[in-house]
Amino acid sequence: MSKPFDKAEVLFRQRLLKCCAFYQGKLDGDWGPKTEAAENAFQSAAAALITEFGAFDNRTEENIRTLHIKAQRAARQFMAAVAGGPHVIKIISGTRTYAEQDKLYAKGRGLFSSEKKVTNAKGGESNHNFGVAWDIGIFENGGRYMNGDKPQDAPAYAAIGQLVKDSATLAPILEWGGIWKTMPDPPHYQLRTAVTGKAIRKLFEAGTPYHLEV
Repeated sequence: MSKPFDKAEVLFRQRLLKCCAFYQGKLDGDWGPKTEAAENAFQSAAAALITEFGAFDNRTEENIRTLHIKAQRAARQFMAAVAGGPHVIKIISGTRTYAEQDKLYAKGRGLFSSEKKVTNAKGGESNHNFGVAWDIGIFENGGRYMNGDKPQDAPAYAAIGQLVKDSATLAPILEWGGIWKTMPDPPHYQLRTAVTGKAIRKLFEAGTPYHLEV
C-alpha cells in the first residue's frame, strides 16, 4: 500500500499488522522503519498467497489485500470455489477503517436522506474494521451488477451462500451474513472467530492477535 500520512490511518494499519504478527513496535501512529518493515513482510506474505491460490480480477485483488493475512487465504479459497458459475463474482469491499465505516453508517440516516440504510454498525462495530470480513458483488452474465433490484438477484446470492454452507472446506471457517436474523446481509462473508463484538475490537485496538478458525 502507499504510505498513509494521516496519523489515525497509520495507527489503524499498525494495529492490523500487529494482529497479523508482522509488527512488533509501538502503536504510535508514526510510520517508521519498523512499520515499513512490517508492511513489506505483510505484502510478501500476500504475494505468496497469490502464488499458491492464483490471482483474480483487479477489484477483487485490491480488496483481498486489505484483509488480515489469514482472511486473505480464506478469501482466495472462497473465490476459487465460486468461480465458473453463470455469473461473475467479485469481492467489492474488504477492510474498512473506523472513519470509512462511520461514513457507511451515515447513509440513509440524514434528516432528508433518500438513501437506504446499508449497515447498523458504526466504526469499530463491524468485522470489516478488523480485517476479517468481505462483501461480494455478483454481475449477471458478467454485466449488470445484481444489486437486488430484480427478482433473480436474491436467489443468486443465496446460491453462493448455500455453496459455502455445503463446502467441507469453507463451512468450518466462514460465516455467511445471509443467515443473520437482524438485517441479513447476503453479500457478506467473514471468518469465524473465537471472539466477536467488543471483545474482538479490544484485541484489535491493542494489536493482540485474535484466534481465527483457519
